[in-house]
Amino acid sequence: MHQHIKIALAPETAADWWEVEALYDTCFAPGRTALSSYRLRDACPPIAGLCFTARDPDGVLAGVVRNWPVMVGGQVAVLLGPIAVHPTRQGEGIAALLMVQAIEAARLANWDRIMLVGDLPFYARFDFQRLDGVVMPPPTNPDRVLGLALRDGAWDGVTGDVTPATTD
Repeated sequence: MHQHIKIALAPETAADWWEVEALYDTCFAPGRTALSSYRLRDACPPIAGLCFTARDPDGVLAGVVRNWPVMVGGQVAVLLGPIAVHPTRQGEGIAALLMVQAIEAARLANWDRIMLVGDLPFYARFDFQRLDGVVMPPPTNPDRVLGLALRDGAWDGVTGDVTPATTD
């Protein structure tokens, strides 16, 4: 029997950092920071206000999402993820809660576009579509480069390599 467990979402704080890092290590291979997408994340910190934790009523970390600024063809975009949900908590809809929270927060913070690398069948329910002409660092499969326009037409004509956002 699947019982409903209350999950509280909150902005990630500096105090959450190591616990969040440990959850990412649990959910992804320890070599996760060697992935090409991490080169885009090395250049600057995550976007304040777009990183969230999901905790159960006992305060146990169940899931996290971080978002990073990137550039695509001279336009700024949010690179969503990674999202991680503790293995014992998967299948409870926590990733979906974090997705909706991150998308809404980005919209409220006046970001125009979000992108991620993932499976279209999963992310299509959040209105993500394949981005043609947006190139993530290799060896990323182009079919997994997805985008969501937070404003009408925000991805129209936006193509090129995804590069780190400059923080000057």
